[in-house]
Amino acid sequence: QVQLVESGGGSVQPGGSLRLSCTRSGFNLGYVAIGWFRQVPGKEREGISCISTRDGTTEYADSVKGRFTISRDNAKNTVYLQMNSLNAEDTAVYYCAIRLGEYYCSGYGLADYAYWGQGTQVIVSS
Repeated sequence: QVQLVESGGGSVQPGGSLRLSCTRSGFNLGYVAIGWFRQVPGKEREGISCISTRDGTTEYADSVKGRFTISRDNAKNTVYLQMNSLNAEDTAVYYCAIRLGEYYCSGYGLADYAYWGQGTQVIVSS
């Protein structure tokens, strides 16, 4: 069994920053690719970033490129999402998940990911 736990969400004013964490435990899958997603009620879950825990290569969706930074600490089995210059459109529940069968990133098809965490809420509001 593999578990992912997201943390670090909260409320922040526009222009502010938050750092989310995604910590995995349980069965060791070795090197994996971990994606960050977000979802607003009534909308599809959106993939926003991914990182390979093997070599640290990253991907970003256009909606967050230049504002968000994904990183990993393999010793802590944790992936981070540093979010800067937040705006109201970033308000969502943020999830992390493991890409199945691959340790590199290649898109955000939801069916390609598993072991979803419970999510952490981010609210950007003045």
